[in-house]
This record gives sequence, C-alpha cells and structure tokens, in this order.
Amino acid sequence: MEGSAVQDLAQHLTAWIVAEVGGSGGSGAVFGLSGGVDSAVVAALAKRAYPHHCLGVIMPCHSDAADADDARLVAHHFGVATTTVDLGPVYDCLIKQLQETCSDLATPSLACANLKPRLRMASLYAFANHHDYRVLGTGNRSEIEVGYFTKYGDGGADLFPLGGLTKTLVRRLAEHLGVPRRVIDKPPSAGLWSGQTDEGEMGLTYDELDAYLTTGEAPAEVKAKFAAMHAGSEHKRRPAHSASLPPELA
Repeated sequence: MEGSAVQDLAQHLTAWIVAEVGGSGGSGAVFGLSGGVDSAVVAALAKRAYPHHCLGVIMPCHSDAADADDARLVAHHFGVATTTVDLGPVYDCLIKQLQETCSDLATPSLACANLKPRLRMASLYAFANHHDYRVLGTGNRSEIEVGYFTKYGDGGADLFPLGGLTKTLVRRLAEHLGVPRRVIDKPPSAGLWSGQTDEGEMGLTYDELDAYLTTGEAPAEVKAKFAAMHAGSEHKRRPAHSASLPPELA
C-alpha cells in the first residue's frame, strides 16, 4: 500500500470512529493500552478522532513491566490521557474464590489466563459508563478470522477500528502514524503468561496468515490450519442466539 493510500486509510478510520461513536450517542472513546502495536494504532486514531475526549487504560495483571513502559511511551508520544488499574489483586482474589468451588481449576491454565482480558473488558466498560464513552477494541482481521481473542474479553468492545485490517497492514499504518519503532518491532503477545507470543500460540506466523487472507494462496498445511481455527472459533464471531418461539406460541 502506497503512502498516500495509508494516509487515506488513517483519515477514513478516524472519521469512522467519530461517526460511529457520535452516532451511538457517545462523547468520546476509551481503549486498553497494552504496549503492543494494535493498541498503539488505536490510541493514535482515537486521539485524532477525539483529541480531548479519549482515554487509554493501562491494566497490568501480573504482566511484564516492559509492557506498561511501552504503553506509557505510546501515550506520551501521542499525548493520550491515561489511567492505570492494577488488576493483579482482583485476579488473585477471583482465582481463589473460583478454586474454592472448583478445586481442579488449574493455575496456570487457559481458563484462568482468559480471566485477564475479561477483567480488562469489565474495567473498560466501567470507564465508558462513567464518561459516556464507547469502548474501542484493538483486534485486527488476522486475529478475528482465526478466533485469536477471548470471548467477552478483548472480543468485547463497541467498535473495532482495525477489524478489517491484517496485521501486516496494521504495522504499515503504525509506521505512517509514527508509532515508536520499538513497539512496532516487538513480538506480538496477548500477555496472558510469561513468554507467551501470538504466533507461538496460533501455530501460524502473521506473514503466513496475512498472505493467505489477502491472496488466497498458501501451503496446504497453512490452509488446513486456518480452516480448522476459523471453523472452531465461529461461535466467537457470531452474536449470541436467542431461541425462537414455536409457531403455536408466536
């Protein structure tokens, strides 16, 4: 994508945020600042859309301290207002309560790790309610297509500005917006546990995934992996179903 096209994309997404937030009656935007490239791009776009009414929330939960440092770097770089909520004590308390009634709930486990993004979602909506803001999710197309997000966690938001962009395009947009280089270059991670990386957990590189999404071409093993992940995560992408009444009661 040429420089002018990336500039047009940034302007389009900024206008889209304004239209969607305003159209729903909101007065600004709130988002999680993780220290990763996706949240940095969302922060930059939100600042453009609502210069005086956007809030980045840094939510460590037994996280690598470097992630919070990178989040603060992004916030300072773009002049984004932030607040920090340490979710570690809440997480510990919840795990303790859950294990009292479910003694075989292992720590660590995916079930426990997924509580972290769900606590972050709840925190973001508390700020959204308080300020009459809308929650901007940071998920991108690459992750959404394979279900690499936590249902009602980072998958719980009002708007996904990057939902139509592959990770490759997110990085290109990050360069255009001036996201600090160290944030663009760091290995993508959801920060669910020490040493966790997106590509390691997915079993696919973003280059492989994005090439397939944009061209339809990939080695057979990549196509098979994608198909399995996409099918297995379909329940995450569709709205919750409501039961219909039988004809005699309709």
